[in-house]
Amino acid sequence: MKNSTQATFIGLLAILLWSATVGLVRGVTENLGVTGGTSLMYTVASVLLVLTVGLPKISAFPRAYLFWGSSLFVSYEVCLSLSIGYATSSRQAIEVGMVNYLWPAFTILGAIFFNKQRWSWLIVPGFFIAVLGICLVLGGNQGLALEGISRNIQDNPLSYGLAFAGAVIWAAYCTVTTRIAGGKNGITLFFMLTAMALWAKYLDSGEGAMVFSVPALTYLALAAAAMGFGYAAWNVGILHGNVTVLAGASYFIPVFSAALAASLLQAPLSFAFWQGTSLVCVGSILCWLATRRRPPKVASA
Repeated sequence: MKNSTQATFIGLLAILLWSATVGLVRGVTENLGVTGGTSLMYTVASVLLVLTVGLPKISAFPRAYLFWGSSLFVSYEVCLSLSIGYATSSRQAIEVGMVNYLWPAFTILGAIFFNKQRWSWLIVPGFFIAVLGICLVLGGNQGLALEGISRNIQDNPLSYGLAFAGAVIWAAYCTVTTRIAGGKNGITLFFMLTAMALWAKYLDSGEGAMVFSVPALTYLALAAAAMGFGYAAWNVGILHGNVTVLAGASYFIPVFSAALAASLLQAPLSFAFWQGTSLVCVGSILCWLATRRRPPKVASA
């Protein structure tokens, strides 16, 4: 029981680390550039994963997992990091991060359609509440105003498009890997491949040399640690802790993420934004409840 409690606590620590990702990644890109900063960040995170999780034994991985798992993971991480980096302001970076948190609802839909997951009609209000929450976030101070939402997206379609694509890709990753991973964990390899992909983009982009400073190195170390140690801690929690507690807590990441990012980036957020973020959490939880198996009924004496 003691070991299970400790593992659960470590898993909850992963949620806290992931919640800080949006603010920290934005800090890295502002100081070291979008592609250069993210390339270096994933490189340092890969080193941390090698030290904590260890080097992967590639020959033991199923080939389908190596191909699809790595392709989807790298695509997601590139979309996530670049969507935050290409945001035109700190407020927009936080909004982009919220769009990414549509992935739990998309994951549940993927599990239902492709993995034949049992479900209830709670999935319908859950999904639409999550989407409604994102609309509130994108509406800014105007709330659910289509004109405001449209204007916001048109201001930077690349960032919002990458974030939305990332949400869909991560949902696909979660749906596919549960079927083909064979119990293997390729997170270290996938981080290395992500770093390589971003370095290739950096060399091709002509972004220019990175200028290092104390704030830049601080953000780099914290962001890499949040990502690397976050995945390592989550792995411990899922394998040895209380999965139900961790799954329930993970749906509150959008609120934690927005709060930490707003504090780190000193970006004031409107009441409508917090309403939208809360609805994203509620919608995700309803989607999760829609796939929970009901306990069998016990006949009364």
